Order: sequence, then C-alpha cells, then structure tokens
Amino acid sequence: MNSIQQLFQQKDKNLLSIYFTCGFPKLDDTTKVIAALEKSKVDFIEVGLPYSDPLADGPTIQDSSHKALQNGINLDIVFEQLMTIKETNKTPLVLMGYLNQMLKYGEDKFCEKVIDCGIDTVIIPDLPMVEFENHYQLLFDKYGLTNVFLITPNTEQERIKKIDRYTKAFIYVVASSSITGAKGEISKEQIAYFKRIKAMNLKSKLIVGFGISDKSTFNTACQFANGAIIGSAFIKNLDKNGVDKIDDFIQPILN
Repeated sequence: MNSIQQLFQQKDKNLLSIYFTCGFPKLDDTTKVIAALEKSKVDFIEVGLPYSDPLADGPTIQDSSHKALQNGINLDIVFEQLMTIKETNKTPLVLMGYLNQMLKYGEDKFCEKVIDCGIDTVIIPDLPMVEFENHYQLLFDKYGLTNVFLITPNTEQERIKKIDRYTKAFIYVVASSSITGAKGEISKEQIAYFKRIKAMNLKSKLIVGFGISDKSTFNTACQFANGAIIGSAFIKNLDKNGVDKIDDFIQPILN
C-alpha cells in the first residue's frame, strides 16, 4: 500500500493538497515550504519539478519554474533537498514532473532517487497511456512507484474506465480543458462534469485540480471528489508573502 492509499484509509473527504515549485522563491526554500505546509496540516503535498517546457502549467507556475531554474535548481539538487527531510517529514509527497526530465536523467536512476527520497507516487502528465502500458508500468512496479493519471472534460468514458483500473493512488480530475491558474468560481459546466465523473462510481479516489484557488472553490470541488489541489494561487501567495506566511494562506481554506 502506497502512502496515498494509507492517507485515504485515515481520511477520504475534504483532502487539501498544495502544489509548489522546488527551488522557488529561493533555491533553498524547497524544504522550508514542505515543513511549513506540514505544520499547516495540509493532507499531501505535490512537489513540482521545475521544467523549461511545461505542458499544462499556466503563467504563474511557468514563471515560478523559470525563476527556480535561474536560481540554479536541477534534479540532483531537488533530490538532495528532499533527502534532508526524509526522516522528519510525515506528510505524503507526490512528485510532479515531465517525461523528458525522467528520460534525460535516466529512467532507472530517476526512479531510484524518487524512492530514496521516501516518495512513492508520481504525476507525469505527458506520459502516453500506450507507453505506460508497454514500458513504464513494469518500470514503476519494479521500484514500487505509483503513477497518477489525469482526466479532463474531454476524456472519453472508456479511457476513464481504463485509468480507473490502473489507478493505485487517485485520479487527477482536471477541472477544465485549459492550463493551470485561478479562473474565478467553478462554472455550471464544470459542476456538470464533476457530477458525470462521480456518477460513474469509479473505484478510485478523485482529486480535483486546475483553477482551485480558495475556500469557496475548494469546498465546491470537494462536494464531488475526495479533495482538491491548489497550485497557482499558493505560488502567487508564496511569491508575494514568503515562506513565513504560508499558514496565513492555508488556514482560511481549512477552517
């Protein structure tokens, strides 16, 4: 059983996950952000690997990646940083990155490093299903890693059912067919989409992301899923107010 499955055994409603970019705002802020989020009692943390050519990230997260890369962040440094908190951090971490990062670093080496850091769940949004079935499923199983698949309003029902069969952590329900970033209140069309997915009675847990930015959008998403991820809104707050004010952002959402 992976760390996310264990988490769902303890709590399966209103889970709050926060996405942040490693090495942002400053190179050595990675561990400080994780420690502050753990202290704020978020349920799990999505650890973003800065990348120069992101697929799904909007301007805010793109900018944080750009600044992190300018700070000198790379995968070796990320893994070194994560290793330093392996023994003290008790909040499950999910690593989010892109396929080319794993290919460039070396697939086996990448998987070994992730597991060494105490992480057992990854999100690789540009990993094609056929590649997962033909190669990466065996690779991830070899190292005890779990891959999280994403679905969107345009994902066909048969693909959703296939993803449900493969899922060992949660299905990432992308709230809209767009890039990340706050978009105001959740629309009627989005609610209809959430209801449609919920009505499928999938075996997997559902976590909503993209456009979740505050208590209102978080609560709405949680009516139709087990929890939600906040990314861009947190990055903006982190950039403006720094690591010391993380709890001021989190508590109004949780309480």
